[in-house]
Amino acid sequence: MKYQKRKKALVLLEDGTIFYGKAVGDKEGTAFGEVCFNTGMTGYQEIFTDPSYYGQIMVATNAHIGNYGTNDDEVESDSIKIAGLIVKNFSYEYSRPDADKSLLDFLNDNQLFAISDVDTRALVSYIRDNGAMNAVISTCVDEIGALKAELKKVPSMKGLELVSKVSTKKAYYFGEEDAKFKISALDIGIKKNILRNLAKRDAYIKVFPYDASIEEMTAWEPDGYFISNGPGDPEPLTKSIETTKQILKTNKPLFGICLGHQVLALANGVSTYKMHHGHRGINHPILNLMTGKGEITSQNHGFSVNREETEANPNLEITHTHLNDGTVAGIKMKYKNVFSVQYHPEASPGPHDAEYLFDQFFEAIQASQN
Repeated sequence: MKYQKRKKALVLLEDGTIFYGKAVGDKEGTAFGEVCFNTGMTGYQEIFTDPSYYGQIMVATNAHIGNYGTNDDEVESDSIKIAGLIVKNFSYEYSRPDADKSLLDFLNDNQLFAISDVDTRALVSYIRDNGAMNAVISTCVDEIGALKAELKKVPSMKGLELVSKVSTKKAYYFGEEDAKFKISALDIGIKKNILRNLAKRDAYIKVFPYDASIEEMTAWEPDGYFISNGPGDPEPLTKSIETTKQILKTNKPLFGICLGHQVLALANGVSTYKMHHGHRGINHPILNLMTGKGEITSQNHGFSVNREETEANPNLEITHTHLNDGTVAGIKMKYKNVFSVQYHPEASPGPHDAEYLFDQFFEAIQASQN
């Protein structure tokens, strides 16, 4: 079903640039956040529910969004985490037999405001040239002055702590209780598929809040530790960084993904920085410097680890590099079973090139037990 009388809508960027479109469905609304784009052809439901995107307005570069509906099993958290959605063509009808509902129903159930009929190619090109920035999407097309005033109040992603918005409030368990391995995971925005990948390798995971103490995490007597992905700037996460420093002192294996990768770097005295427009997509090329092999990876991050400081750190070694821009995509500690990557080995958008990292983690655990 298509809506004939959809409201006019706009995208207003913080530098004053405007792109016009129409509201999805029969909704009126307004949403604020940092505008970013994802180049994936598929996986929109996983993107929308990924906690790493909390507080961001997502631009989908694929011209058609919604054509395969949604499935209740294809979520990465318990709700939509993006702040708003911008698309070119929104599909009100879907054709996938195993879909549970339309994307419109999914958005309405999660009370997410979306706009379509936007020239997303021009918008993405503008972001690539001018950088990620705050924006507002709204049907209040005649109230631009008021929208600009409200937009000025939205804090920059630089320096913004968002992990407390998405982390679990209390510890919980995932997997089979009689599994071979026990993992303590620090939830700074963890995706469900990460937990599935750990569990299917015979692990029982206890997931802790972002501000958990090292005493809480070690009391469970885990075989290894994991630090998850998540949203926002890593530098304000002083508690998580301190806990990571204490985890390193246990000499147990540690694996970090995305924000967890950045937290590990910060725990080793290496700084991070906000990228121009970030990496968000499912076909980012990575070179594994340990093996010389290339990997096609899923990525979602707007911050990166300082390369010069990493290279100068006597305790760290760069293991992976991004082939498009040379950013640090993986590190390991030289004298500990500790490593991390700046991409999502659990995402497996088609290529399964990076799944070996989970196996590498458990091989390190087994080696530490011998």
